[in-house]
Amino acid sequence: MAKTFEELLKERPGNSEARARHKERMLAEVRAYRLRELREMLAMTQTDVAETLAISQKRVSEIERGDVDRTKVDTLRRYADALGGTLRVEVQVGDETYQIA
Repeated sequence: MAKTFEELLKERPGNSEARARHKERMLAEVRAYRLRELREMLAMTQTDVAETLAISQKRVSEIERGDVDRTKVDTLRRYADALGGTLRVEVQVGDETYQIA
């Protein structure tokens, strides 16, 4: 007799920490992909953006793949400016959200 999904989860619950890390990584990639879509809608290349920001094309590619953990806020702000946008940085504590930049 086949097991239900719930029964399988009880037998093999998985690693919740690994699952959370993977979820964050996936969300970062989705958010970054939106930057790429916007850049492409504006008919800009990664090289165009890189030259505007005075960074390498490789770094623009990394940002667009979700590697923003080691990116300076100023670089992200200039990226948003290059696309005609505005960067907002917020901190959420409980139900409260504070815009800090």
